[in-house]
Amino acid sequence: MQSIIKDIKLAPLGHQRIAWAKEYMPLLNHLNDEYSKTKPFQGINMVVTIHLEAKTAYLALVLKNAGANVVVTGSNPLSTQDEIAAALVDSGVTVFATHGCTNEEYDTYLREALKSEPQLIIDDGGDLVNMLHGERRDLIPNLMGGSEETTTGVHRLKALAAAGHLAFPMIAVNDAYCKYLFDNRYGTGQSSWDGIMRTTNMSVAGRTVVVAGYGWCGKGVAMRAKGLGANVIVTEVDPIKGIEAVFDGFRVMPMQEAAKHGDIFVTVTGCKDVITKPHMEVMKNGAVMCNAGHFDVEINKHHLEELSVVAPYEVRKNIMTYTMADGRKLNLLGEGRLVNLACGDGHPIEIMDLSFAMQFLAMKYLLDHKGAMENKLYVLPEELNTEIAALKLQAMGAGIDTLSEEQKAYLAAE
Repeated sequence: MQSIIKDIKLAPLGHQRIAWAKEYMPLLNHLNDEYSKTKPFQGINMVVTIHLEAKTAYLALVLKNAGANVVVTGSNPLSTQDEIAAALVDSGVTVFATHGCTNEEYDTYLREALKSEPQLIIDDGGDLVNMLHGERRDLIPNLMGGSEETTTGVHRLKALAAAGHLAFPMIAVNDAYCKYLFDNRYGTGQSSWDGIMRTTNMSVAGRTVVVAGYGWCGKGVAMRAKGLGANVIVTEVDPIKGIEAVFDGFRVMPMQEAAKHGDIFVTVTGCKDVITKPHMEVMKNGAVMCNAGHFDVEINKHHLEELSVVAPYEVRKNIMTYTMADGRKLNLLGEGRLVNLACGDGHPIEIMDLSFAMQFLAMKYLLDHKGAMENKLYVLPEELNTEIAALKLQAMGAGIDTLSEEQKAYLAAE
């Protein structure tokens, strides 16, 4: 298969960035050391659709070193880093991904990847699974199964499973305790603000930040905003999460009211039309909007365009400005796509080390249980969570106590 990337000459820079990430990923290094010798995936075709940057590239290389024939595509047009794609191709991995590709090109890359007839897949957001359940159903008999990285993708899988349409086993890696506790909260929390601050060059301290959604990602975004000195407002549709946000020290109100107060808006819901025309009509001049959910549908871009009386323009890299009839200017970061990747480098290396170790073990679990799993959505087994957490603690130089037999008996008696 012939890769489609921007420029192979960018490979040296990509290699440098992958090497930097590798230094801080002890779990993947551990798996690489162990399984590059035994090669459990020898001869297995694998498609990995994921945000293509240094950390994900290293996961692809570890899978390749474990014997897999790996084909990689990007899961978001703005998150692909062309130098990383070039480095992977230079390392013998087939890649279909270019930064800033059109939606049509994005779909073409997925189709090209599926020509490899994968037996295992890693998806990020559900587009690959959707294509397999649509135009490429012919590939399903060859599939052992796959895993999903994101909350949005898991929502889509749950809908498929509930309707009885899920055609192969899938593991919701996103729902593993180690994943959503660390990746979604600490990863999204830090990386979203990294993207916002490097793009706007604005202070967060003293500003009013509106966080839409108080799931694990929203908790992280709100917590980091508070730590940076912001006044935080949370909007929610779930009363329990709303109460939790209040008890965590945040103001909670409907978006229509919050829209009047916010300086920076971060959507983290996984739903569509979280910020729409009625909200935009009451926002402050200079308000900044961005999305830390998966797809670019949480902030209604069509409404922004309809309200703008002049053509939107890029006032600064990754910032589009829309001018309202009354002269107010509203700003959208990263085209409403994932701000931490469209405007930054994604989650911290140490966090993704945990997530990608789970992805690797999910692939091995599917391989080891080939033919024994039903066409349904699974959660990564608890013992794998515990194994990964123990290895990470060890790598960080931390330790925990061990229950004595007497203590175990006492707890069991309760």
